[in-house]
Amino acid sequence: MFATKLLKYSAAAITGALLATGAHAQGVQVAGSDAFNLPDDISFVVEPQDPNVRRATARVNGNIITGTDVDHRVALILSAQDQEFPAEEIQRLRLQVLRNLIDETLQVQEAAAQDMQVTQEQVDAAYERFAREARGMSTEELDAYLTSIGSSPRSIKRQIQGELAWDNLLRRNVQPFVNVSEGEVNELVERLNASRGSTEYRLGEIFLSANSANREQVRTNANQIIEQLRAGGSFVAYARQYSQASSAIVGGDLGWIRLEQLQQPTLEAAAQQMTPGQLVGPLEIPGGYSILLLIDQRQIGMADPRDAVLSLKQISINFPAGTPQAEAEERGSAFIEAVGNMNGCGDANLRAAAIGAQTVDNDQITVRQLPEALQQIVLQLNLGETTPPFGDLTEGIRVLMLCGRDDPQEAQGPSTDQIMAQLEDERVNRRAQRYLRDLRRDAVIEYN
Repeated sequence: MFATKLLKYSAAAITGALLATGAHAQGVQVAGSDAFNLPDDISFVVEPQDPNVRRATARVNGNIITGTDVDHRVALILSAQDQEFPAEEIQRLRLQVLRNLIDETLQVQEAAAQDMQVTQEQVDAAYERFAREARGMSTEELDAYLTSIGSSPRSIKRQIQGELAWDNLLRRNVQPFVNVSEGEVNELVERLNASRGSTEYRLGEIFLSANSANREQVRTNANQIIEQLRAGGSFVAYARQYSQASSAIVGGDLGWIRLEQLQQPTLEAAAQQMTPGQLVGPLEIPGGYSILLLIDQRQIGMADPRDAVLSLKQISINFPAGTPQAEAEERGSAFIEAVGNMNGCGDANLRAAAIGAQTVDNDQITVRQLPEALQQIVLQLNLGETTPPFGDLTEGIRVLMLCGRDDPQEAQGPSTDQIMAQLEDERVNRRAQRYLRDLRRDAVIEYN
């Protein structure tokens, strides 16, 4: 009896659990573990199973999620990473993928129940757009690529179907009931005008919820995620799979915010000390741990110098494999001297050719597109000046010469329509999370 593999999570099951604690009898809801009056010392009737070794298959309200479905989605995620994953990390990823597939199934089922089914034609059209716009492929080429990495077209189409179904549900059942008043927009506009010149941050966040019982395990998991990210893992991919914040759907991107909007002193203090591209965490906050990535920062309402459009000339000299170091040093010195004698971009090509150097021109590159180590250097250059030489004596060295610069126009703040849309999106997202929690709570899920 106790060893059954069938686990049902339904409204009736939850009601039974609440009745057992006496919380439901009076219609009272109690948050947290106190609702169940759990003892500190737990004694299991049977040894709990390790979820990492259970085959990840499930039946959701009668619809089957197979191990192949999980395998194909995992393969798709792993193909976007630049490093090998340890076995236990892949097991955690499989469990997260299964949870995502369950959510997608619930969304599709709910849309069908409300006569808002997503048609196969809609899915195929979205798949074709994804292949063309996101991957630069035909559908046939994308099909072949997905098969080659151990995934399948069906895996992406299933995700597309879930997203389209959820969009239909939100447009009918949530968006019409979200209102933002003109007064709220005007108040936010006034605050933005008052904050002109202050720093605004674009942050990525991965939030992992934790309680007193599992806090140490969650912290360990967070540290493992950070190790993978620092080894080259995709922050967006990890946020989509692991983050339990509403921003997970957009890869953890919180957008442009002021630090006070975080409403967490720990996060505010950490973000204030970060530089673009820096990753910090895990940071302990009420409810769990956060991993932060500073994507970028800017001054509110001010033009960002890094948006200046540059005309650059790259001048380089290459050293063939096997070039003796003495020869490389001699040629490198001659290159540096020749660059120092150049009189701007006008005669750079001729002088470069005289010493066997190559030139490449780019008239449409912004400062922020350059490596961070070069950005501040280039911003200080006058026309015709070059960066310090960079590279090495084994492959070659090069410089960038500034040939022109168009400074950015004064930044314009968001319009009232944009602000209203942003506020509406935030409220829709909050209600969407509650909606999905309700679907999960009422679902009957059987694990095999």
